[in-house]
Amino acid sequence: MADNKRQSVGARASAQGPTGGATGQGATGAMVPLEVALSGAIGARVRISTAPVASTIEGTLFTADPITNLVAIDTADGKQSQTSDYRIIPISRIQSVQILSLAPSATASDGPSFADAVPPLHALDIRSLKNREANAIAKAHESEARRGKGVTREAQDIFDAFSRTMPARWDGAKIIVADAVSIAAPYRVDDCRSLVAGDTAALARVRKVLEMERKKIELRNASAAIGPGAAGQRKGG
Repeated sequence: MADNKRQSVGARASAQGPTGGATGQGATGAMVPLEVALSGAIGARVRISTAPVASTIEGTLFTADPITNLVAIDTADGKQSQTSDYRIIPISRIQSVQILSLAPSATASDGPSFADAVPPLHALDIRSLKNREANAIAKAHESEARRGKGVTREAQDIFDAFSRTMPARWDGAKIIVADAVSIAAPYRVDDCRSLVAGDTAALARVRKVLEMERKKIELRNASAAIGPGAAGQRKGG
């Protein structure tokens, strides 16, 4: 029943001329589903009557979606307002469609134009887009450079801790801090080596930070190890 109604309504929709007058079934040929007829009128000014709740909606046909069986009508007057006011209507409730005026692109001699798009399309700032692209690529490269290759989770945690307060980079599996100190695996205090002759202050600072970070890692590991057991004891008690 619904399909028959939709097809008959589709015939009525396609039989309405640009001025709103019916042209007759003989002039339109075979009947087509309403969503197909409406898809060819995107951008046109239309008047839609609905049922069973009788109402009449007039506006610009924004889209006709055959998947959701919905149409969207922009009821705002584009000449007086820059904003849009959309109404969503189920195709099954459409009783009749009258085309008041065709879309601007339908009457243009050179075919559709972006200038006639509904809603209006604004020019893109290509320079801004290229800058955003370059920044995104640079951040991706930076993030990748901060990831150690073939290192343990503990080594990555130590690197991340240093990079929060000092310049740090990877040199293979070694952590280079401020281009002054290198830390080799397994990343203990004794594995720190000065890269600048006589710069004992940088070496002492890196060793102190490393010692603190290793203590934090040990505490986290200990908490993770006793956590499930402690929870089980509380439940058992």
